[in-house]
Amino acid sequence: MKLTGNTILITGGATGIGYSLAENLIKLGNEVIICGRREDKLFEAKKAIPNLHIKVCDVAKDGERLDLFKWVTSNFESLNIIINNAGIQRDIDFKRGIDDLLDGGNEIAINLEAPIYLTALFVPFLMKQESAAIINVSSGLGFTPLSRVPVYCATKAGLHSFTMTLRHQLSDTKIKVFEIIPPAVDTELNIEARKRLNFTNIDLKPNEFTLAVLDGIENDIFEIGYGSSAKALKSSKQELDTIFQIMNKK
Repeated sequence: MKLTGNTILITGGATGIGYSLAENLIKLGNEVIICGRREDKLFEAKKAIPNLHIKVCDVAKDGERLDLFKWVTSNFESLNIIINNAGIQRDIDFKRGIDDLLDGGNEIAINLEAPIYLTALFVPFLMKQESAAIINVSSGLGFTPLSRVPVYCATKAGLHSFTMTLRHQLSDTKIKVFEIIPPAVDTELNIEARKRLNFTNIDLKPNEFTLAVLDGIENDIFEIGYGSSAKALKSSKQELDTIFQIMNKK
């Protein structure tokens, strides 16, 4: 897919992988809109990249998703790419019961419901464009889950399944459907829990990962992994089970 001259919406675009995507896509000559929950982070991003368009939006909330759709389609008639990137990750121990599940952000609403809901809103609009794409950011943990973040892994497995079926449904349209499958990347994702576990030294930086992803999109690779997540895409069920046991060894 051509990655110049597009108008692109990135959810969760103020930090991490989303920010790196926005930065590199603007360098390629695209118009980029980012949204996120934290106004301060959005303004920081715009200060660093003045050409960015920003919008405060909590994609966990139905009303704000609808407001985002109306605002974007009213102000950016050329919008042709959606990148569903927003996501959160939380350590949850079900032995502690319902309070542990409810204490914090809603991973299901942000990681899975939002991409599905936004897709349903935007597809009719995108079908009117000459070329278009929906790009979902899942995770290698959707293939080999980590037991301490069970809901996160479930949402990413669900997003992988949704992306596959969406790609099939839209195969007779001009909308291409891509899946970005990150391994562990050095971002703020679940940073407080990672600090407690002394798991903060991640070598892979967002820019390195993003450049590889954009190359994959330009070459119409519809499932784009990197490092361990690329390996997971090619692994057998038995190999994935072995990796799971190693990752979750007590």
